[in-house]
Amino acid sequence: MADEDRIARMFYVSGSVQGVGYRHFTRRAAHMLGVAGYAKNLRDGRVEIYGIGPAGKLEEFRRRLEQGPPAAAVWEVTEEAAQLLPRYGDDFSIEHEGW
Repeated sequence: MADEDRIARMFYVSGSVQGVGYRHFTRRAAHMLGVAGYAKNLRDGRVEIYGIGPAGKLEEFRRRLEQGPPAAAVWEVTEEAAQLLPRYGDDFSIEHEGW
């Protein structure tokens, strides 16, 4: 896929989203949709998700983020435009905050 067809978005997910398999759920959803990027827990209890893909795929990805896995309770998903970072362009990973 050409880079001009792909955009990047940063999502921040609030709720009961840590310790419930949310990042792994996110990685599975990303793989199913062909979205690249990462998910990581933040110290404030949110999950940060960086996604790269076509706009339509990122819209569907956000809908899945709003649902989350069965053990999670998603209260809010915020979204902002992000810079296209080539190092995350090929796969979706689970990142670990250096606590």
